[in-house]
Amino acid sequence: MSAPHKLSSIEIDAATLPAPTAEIEHQRRVAIFDLVEANSFTPEGAEGGPYTLRLSSQDNRLAFDIAGPDFARTHVLSLSPMKTVIRDYALICESYYEALRGSSPSQIESVDMGRRGLHNEGAELLKGRLEGKVEMDKETARRLFTLVCAVYRRG
Repeated sequence: MSAPHKLSSIEIDAATLPAPTAEIEHQRRVAIFDLVEANSFTPEGAEGGPYTLRLSSQDNRLAFDIAGPDFARTHVLSLSPMKTVIRDYALICESYYEALRGSSPSQIESVDMGRRGLHNEGAELLKGRLEGKVEMDKETARRLFTLVCAVYRRG
């Protein structure tokens, strides 16, 4: 019987990725915690997990170094196709946090609906970019997209 296909730990290579502010570092830690707590992550060709994931930057691309029992593979992705949704998601998150500080409940709900829509769009794009490399469910894709945004967010 194979071990569960899931991530057990995630590491961010601080030497190759943008230096985070304290706020962004907190967002990264929360995203990692959420992702490790609940995920379905099956690398193509892997017999069973659990797996470790190391995110780094190689030639301006995001590298996913995945390792598990008797399994190791690196997938390098250009995030250019996702650049717009990552930027828009960061902007709408800022708007959402501003709305929480002084807008009406209906205004907050409207911004939140847009935020969730972009989040879903980004998760689907990321899932598509990893198609044939890693299979994951919708919630894992959402959590991984959150982490990718936290990794690439500038202060």
